[in-house]
Amino acid sequence: MLRYGTVEKELSGGDSSTTNNRMELMGVIKGLSALKRPCRVILTTDSKYVCDSICKGWVYSWKKKGWIKSDKKPALNVDLWEQLLPLLEIHDVTFNWVKGHAGHPENERCDRLAVEQRDLYAKNT
Repeated sequence: MLRYGTVEKELSGGDSSTTNNRMELMGVIKGLSALKRPCRVILTTDSKYVCDSICKGWVYSWKKKGWIKSDKKPALNVDLWEQLLPLLEIHDVTFNWVKGHAGHPENERCDRLAVEQRDLYAKNT
């Protein structure tokens, strides 16, 4: 869900063979990619994976070490991180983590959109 003043735009999508983490990353990528010029963005997410990876600097460390995590295992979703990192250089993004399913109106709306897409892809497989 994108909002600028009183204008809102909802984007949603899915994939028949994916993971929750990949879809959370893809949501951030698609949202930032939809912006037509560099913007100051407050990005609200219930994804600790996305939020912590960026805010705690993990993803930058993984990249610096050739996409290897501190436990010496390969980082996951490298293809998506490589799409997201350049977008974070274009836009001034502040991450705001919210607890999922806790009544945050926009987060609840995004969850409904995600469930609709999940169900749509489940029907078509």
